[in-house]
Amino acid sequence: MERRSGVLLHISSLWGDYSCGTFGKAGRKFVDFLHSSGFCCWQVLPFCLPDVFSSPYSSYSAFSVNPNFIDLEQLCDVGLLSAEELSAAKQKSPYVCEFDRLSAERFALLQKASDRMTRGADFYEFFESHTHTEKFCEFMARRAANGGKDFREWDFDGFDEKVYETWRFICYVFIRQWKDLKSYANEKNIKIIGDIPIYVAADSADVWESPGQFLLDARKRPTRVAGVPPDYFSANGQLWGNPIYDWKKMSADGFAWWRDRIAFMAELFDCVRIDHFRGIESYYSCEPDAPDARDGIWSKGPGMKLINALREAAGGCELIAEDLGIITPEVKALVEKSSCPGMRVFQFGFDGDSGNAHLPYNYPKNCVAYTGTHDNNTLLWFIWELDGETRGRILSYCGFERPDWNCREAYYSVIRTMLSSVADTVIFPLQDLLLYGADTRMNRPGVSEGNWGWRFTEEQLNGLDRNYLRDGNGLYGRIAEDPATEK
Repeated sequence: MERRSGVLLHISSLWGDYSCGTFGKAGRKFVDFLHSSGFCCWQVLPFCLPDVFSSPYSSYSAFSVNPNFIDLEQLCDVGLLSAEELSAAKQKSPYVCEFDRLSAERFALLQKASDRMTRGADFYEFFESHTHTEKFCEFMARRAANGGKDFREWDFDGFDEKVYETWRFICYVFIRQWKDLKSYANEKNIKIIGDIPIYVAADSADVWESPGQFLLDARKRPTRVAGVPPDYFSANGQLWGNPIYDWKKMSADGFAWWRDRIAFMAELFDCVRIDHFRGIESYYSCEPDAPDARDGIWSKGPGMKLINALREAAGGCELIAEDLGIITPEVKALVEKSSCPGMRVFQFGFDGDSGNAHLPYNYPKNCVAYTGTHDNNTLLWFIWELDGETRGRILSYCGFERPDWNCREAYYSVIRTMLSSVADTVIFPLQDLLLYGADTRMNRPGVSEGNWGWRFTEEQLNGLDRNYLRDGNGLYGRIAEDPATEK
């Protein structure tokens, strides 16, 4: 794999005028920023419909999309929305996603656009080749007809036709707009790294459509639920509550559902990060009524059988293993055997153990190294909160020896250390390049409120020194040859 670097930024964080980042002009300008700064990758978070807490890691379907990412201005340009409707949708704040307003207004607005669109042959062909996405649309329409209740409590067998058609419109337009933006990025030699949660929600189209693929009781309720034991993030572990896959049944049909899932992701992205990859080797599960995740059990996962199926279905799409958390020798062996690059996180590297896998001098070549992930604090706040001795040790490791540590040069010494590492791929959250504090953190694991909402402005992005970033990427051999100059 070629040496490269990139930026972690979810679509929702892009600037714009309509309460959430979209696939509009800001996306193209961000691609231009990446290209001119010498970056080769743009990593995003999951594209599926987020849950009521706005988390993209829990959704009504693994084959769903987030309607808030649809660019309203493009709909207005083709006559599906009026100028007045567009103006009425303008945001009140550019610095945060207005989730409450989006929840109350956006679907109804897109319903108007749906009513005005003439369905052509390509529209119907799309759903013939995306049957799980079609089922998601049906699921949402049936859910609406049953008052938004959990599907296991439905008592009406029909569905809301208008809701069904609106969701089909949303999925179709979403994919078209995204593919246009992705093509623009690829033309500038920028690869898109996507992200998929390993599990799905209990109340989801996935479980409703294929209950036999999960460990459920006669009422279609989970007999075991997913989570992780106590770790760096939580003393009581994290009780996620997702149903556990019936890996024996999945194996019997060649992991057909997973093949379909990864093929859908390969349609959207150039690379896919598989969240909680360690669950493929062994997974942690708890009783459905457990108060927390301290008393769960470990069970063997599908291992290389699933990975081989995923590789075959992914085609040329690269797979990245999120191998953080409790990593056993068996997990390490599986990651190595899979040949998928694992992950390294700078913030995890300085516990005093010289053998810590997250210390840059211990990075393997085949890995994706991060200053931090969407679950970590920002680099600035990570450094700021450290005790003086640890802070001094980390900055000294990065070649910064001055006493006045709260300056750009100190934080950027970490950026240069990552760029100079042997890791094939290095990714920086945009907040770390901007040197922003804890108020811009994307997610706090185990905390349900106040996450996922951070946005930035075009002016803030333009404040970054693109020449400085490009020089750093060039110095450490991380700039891909421009497509226009390739022989």
